[in-house]
Amino acid sequence: MAFSFRCSCCNEIHEGIPTFGFDAPAIAEWIPENERHKRVDLGSDDCVIDQERFLVRGCIEIPVQGEEQPFIWGAWVDLSQKDFDEWVKAFNLEEREHFGPFAGYLGSRLPGYPDTFNHHVVMHLRNKGTRPFIEVSPSENPLHIEQCGGISHDRLAEIYEIAMHGPRGSDVGCMVTCTTPPFRAAVRLNSGVRR
Repeated sequence: MAFSFRCSCCNEIHEGIPTFGFDAPAIAEWIPENERHKRVDLGSDDCVIDQERFLVRGCIEIPVQGEEQPFIWGAWVDLSQKDFDEWVKAFNLEEREHFGPFAGYLGSRLPGYPDTFNHHVVMHLRNKGTRPFIEVSPSENPLHIEQCGGISHDRLAEIYEIAMHGPRGSDVGCMVTCTTPPFRAAVRLNSGVRR
């Protein structure tokens, strides 16, 4: 079954399971823009802040009922320096899923959920070419419940609308990047962080 819905915010029909992600961890965005070039070292898959916070990009996969493909949040995980150093050692290896797993804390605030920042997670490396899998640790947070039990098409449409247009009644969009086959659209992207 191909996912599609008419957006109640823009009245457009959106098709395909989206993937939403963040250009930078939340804490990088909290640093004043004029200080980021000194304090934030942001790569495509890692971010080091003040030489004391070590974050890695991964994927929170959420099953969608009736679909083979999961909905994915591209999110950041705050690791210890020891685990980050292990991740760095494994990064360019073809076979790396035997490293870890690494316990950490979510470094992203996911729209459509109660605050997810600093929620405990476990990061599992996958072989080269695939970002790590982020397992949300047990809690009452809907993010954990949905990762375990999946979401309906209606819930996915709700998340899509919030991520693309912001919470209802707000004129502020979210700072996410959306990748929905067959196109890639940047939506209110984070800016000012050294790449």
